[in-house]
Amino acid sequence: MIEISVALIAVAFAVLVIFLIKTLRAATQSLDKTTQTLQEVQKTIDELSYEVKQTIRHANDITVDVQAKMKQIDPVMDSVQNIGEVLSEVTLAAKQVSTTLIDKMKSNKRHVSAPQPSHESAASSAEQRTVQSYATVNNSTGATKPAPSWVKYVDVAAEVWKKFRH
Repeated sequence: MIEISVALIAVAFAVLVIFLIKTLRAATQSLDKTTQTLQEVQKTIDELSYEVKQTIRHANDITVDVQAKMKQIDPVMDSVQNIGEVLSEVTLAAKQVSTTLIDKMKSNKRHVSAPQPSHESAASSAEQRTVQSYATVNNSTGATKPAPSWVKYVDVAAEVWKKFRH
C-alpha cells in the first residue's frame, strides 16, 4: 500500500508539474507581449513628446510675435483714445458755443424787435418752432446783419472757449 501511495503521489506531482509548466509558459508569453507593447508605447510617447515640444516652441514663438505686434499697436491705440477725447472736448465746446450764441441771438432779438402778437401760444412741435423762427428771421427786413454783430459773436465764442480751456 505504501508503494501505491508513493506511486500516486509521484503521478500527482508529475501532473502538477506539467500544469505548472504550462501556466508558467503562458505567463511568460503574456509578459513578453506586455513587454513588446510597452516598448511600442514608449516609442510612440517619445515621438509624440518631440512633436509636442515642437508645437510648444512654435506656440511660444507665436506668443512672442503677438506681444511684439501688440507693443507696436499700443501707440496707435493711445492716439485713437486721444483723438476720441479731443473730439469729445470739441463737441462739448461746440455745444457750449452754440448755446451761448443762441442765447446771445435771442437776447439781441428781444432788444431789437418789438413783441409780436402770436396766433398760437406755443408751437406744437420742434419742427413748427424751427419754421416759425426761420420765418421770423427772414421776414424781418431781408437785409443781412452788419459785420460788427458777427464779430461780437466770434468774441463771445472765443471767450467761452478760453473759459472752457482754463
